[in-house]
Amino acid sequence: MLVESAAAALRQTFSPPLRAILWKSLGLTLGLLVLVWLGLTRLVQAFQASHHISSQYPILDSLAYYLAGFGLFVALAYLMPAISILVASFFLDDAAAIVERTDFPGDPPGQAMPFGTAMLYAVRFAGVTLLVNLAALVIFFVPVIGIAAFFAANAYLLAREYFEMAAARFRPLPEAAAMRRTFPIRTLGAGCLLSAMMVVPILNLLTPLFGIALMVHLHKRLSRRERLTGPRGA
Repeated sequence: MLVESAAAALRQTFSPPLRAILWKSLGLTLGLLVLVWLGLTRLVQAFQASHHISSQYPILDSLAYYLAGFGLFVALAYLMPAISILVASFFLDDAAAIVERTDFPGDPPGQAMPFGTAMLYAVRFAGVTLLVNLAALVIFFVPVIGIAAFFAANAYLLAREYFEMAAARFRPLPEAAAMRRTFPIRTLGAGCLLSAMMVVPILNLLTPLFGIALMVHLHKRLSRRERLTGPRGA
């Protein structure tokens, strides 16, 4: 079920109906990353200036410059999940509607959540994701544990957010959360796939749109299983 959903989502991500949304999603993701990068570099420059590193220790200034560049790259990787959630919230309904219409034409279409509710939910969860990833960043240099913490935390957070946003087009949010808990293995497996994408440069830019398509397919398949067999785990 997960393999079929992932293959269908990958096909949908580059399909003509979603191509315009793909470019918008990429543009917004890159734009937010650039803004964060500029903000972080200004903080580093302000720190260096306040400690007079340039005037007192030119060699240390050069070393700090290159170390800061690596540090900022790592920081952006840890901020990417929160940015992905925000971007997905902007394009969820348009992208989900296309996926539903093209791959599930016989099913009733989903209903978009009120814009204010959807944004509040996305911003709140993006904030949680940001805090969790900042905590994971603290242990980045601990061998194995740092990467494992990043992967595990984001597998859960991305599975929860993307699946519940997709499911909320067909059921109230509490029911969407309950459905995710009913099928923990499949939803968490999808989250693991999204978390793995996060650590691959360039590919991680596709996460918002791919995640939407993936969870729409997964929700549809799990909904059909519920109708055939009744709710049950895994």
